[in-house]
Amino acid sequence: MRVLANVAYKFRIYPNREQNTMFAKTFGCARLVYNKFLNRRIEQYKEDKTTVSYTTCAKEMAEMKKSDDYSFLKEVDSIALQQSLRHLDTAFCNFFKLPNNGFPRFKSKKDTKRSYSTVLVNGNISLTNNYLKLPKVGNVKVKQHRNIPLHYKLKSVTVSQNASGKYYASILFEYEKQVSNNVAYNFLGLDFSMHGLYKDSNGEEAEYPRYYRKKEARLKKEQRRLSLMVKGSKHRDKQRRKLAKVHEKVANCRKDFLHKLSRKLANAYDCICIEDLNMKAMSQALNFGKSVCDNGWGMFTTFLKYKLEEMGKRLVKVDRFFASSQTCSECGCKNSEIKNLAVRSWTCPDCGKYHDRDTNAAINIRNEGMRIVNALT
Repeated sequence: MRVLANVAYKFRIYPNREQNTMFAKTFGCARLVYNKFLNRRIEQYKEDKTTVSYTTCAKEMAEMKKSDDYSFLKEVDSIALQQSLRHLDTAFCNFFKLPNNGFPRFKSKKDTKRSYSTVLVNGNISLTNNYLKLPKVGNVKVKQHRNIPLHYKLKSVTVSQNASGKYYASILFEYEKQVSNNVAYNFLGLDFSMHGLYKDSNGEEAEYPRYYRKKEARLKKEQRRLSLMVKGSKHRDKQRRKLAKVHEKVANCRKDFLHKLSRKLANAYDCICIEDLNMKAMSQALNFGKSVCDNGWGMFTTFLKYKLEEMGKRLVKVDRFFASSQTCSECGCKNSEIKNLAVRSWTCPDCGKYHDRDTNAAINIRNEGMRIVNALT
């Protein structure tokens, strides 16, 4: 069966001085529109407990651009402003459907990460010869690190600037792909590890390099320097960018490692089984925030999921309350004394089998995942 799918490629872009100014102006206008109509929705709800639709906001914005006070909005891409309203509408819909997402917040001018989105309309966006054509901006130089297949159709672009001042363009393409669900033969269970990312059912570890821990001393040094500088000064802004580059280096190394590792597992196995963990609660309740965040387990499972799905394979999540560590993978005996995390190995009181805590848990997760897959087929 052939279905439509989307894929996004992120390229670094190098704007000139004029384009840099236009990007800054577009970021500011998109933020202004978002904040103004967020306030408009809040006031409307306080007044008569009703909401304002996207269509109404778009009409009001069109009238607003005609006034002298907001005539500068005509200088930037109009579709980017419309997309800002759509993002606001999506944020409200997500909040009322899933309250855990939180109420939409106002965007601050002091945010170091800024972005705006625009959509392809009548050929206003194109990617040719390492140049990206954008509305109101023109042709921006792109570092295109991969070729785009000819049958891919460009849909939209999101331009962003990170804390270190670098610009990126995330280009969304649409294409047709053949989807086929493969029969799962090779299963692998992964048990989350605080320091090594995971330990699998074969007894192997990911050997995660712990990039944040390696750079922690450097980060403390740069952060200490930043804290001593006068707010608003040029030296402080320079130091802020220097600190942001170190954080960016850590994030890029982590992402590169997780991409390569998830690709390796996706190629080798038909089905991978993991626990459905609440990482936010783990980082807060167990005071292991740095280790949990440094691992990037949530990012790793996201990469693993889409890589498996595009190959017709699957990622199975086992219930987080499943007693994977306490159950003997050989005979099924449950040993409640293993709840203590300090116990890293134990011997089953029934069958006498010696277990490594993490490997035994990974085997149980794999077996439970196999049971779930067999029940669904």
